[in-house]
Amino acid sequence: MTTSPFPAAQPDRARYDRVTITFHWLTVLLVVGLFALAEIWGFLPRGTPTRRLLQSLHISFGLTFAAVFVLRVVWRCFGGRRLPPASSGLLRVASTGVHGLLYLLMATQIVLGFLFRWAQGEPFAFFGLFDVPTLIAIDHEQRRFIGGLHDTVAWTIIILALLHAFAALFHHYVLRDGVLRRMLGSR
Repeated sequence: MTTSPFPAAQPDRARYDRVTITFHWLTVLLVVGLFALAEIWGFLPRGTPTRRLLQSLHISFGLTFAAVFVLRVVWRCFGGRRLPPASSGLLRVASTGVHGLLYLLMATQIVLGFLFRWAQGEPFAFFGLFDVPTLIAIDHEQRRFIGGLHDTVAWTIIILALLHAFAALFHHYVLRDGVLRRMLGSR
């Protein structure tokens, strides 16, 4: 009997639960969608209805992202399935570091989004259903600085998320260790 140089695929019990998987992919969709909206409106003239619509959608989906992020963190802390680390050594350190950094950056991005909008001095609404109140008065002069940070953090999240995706594909196609299947759910 010959043995394969690659570990066997992990059984279903080594997959994340449906809620964790749903939160992961919903986060992916929201992060990519929010980034795309912001990049697209950058090509449109200021004050146009289309640009304002994209900004309004960005704000509403940003509020959705904030809620999903909080629920995801609560679920991860109290309800999600805990899986053993997929790697050891340097790969484990890199994986843990990137995940931690992504969570930190996403939390920072949410805070910066609120601060930026409050610094603009304009109300913002959730899909036109209700306005989000201003909880902290931010000096209008700080909006450019906060907006720049919001943009920088967005690009950093996108770059790290791409590295995260490439790492998952590396695990799947090169290491063949079942790591990607852990987040895909059952067939």
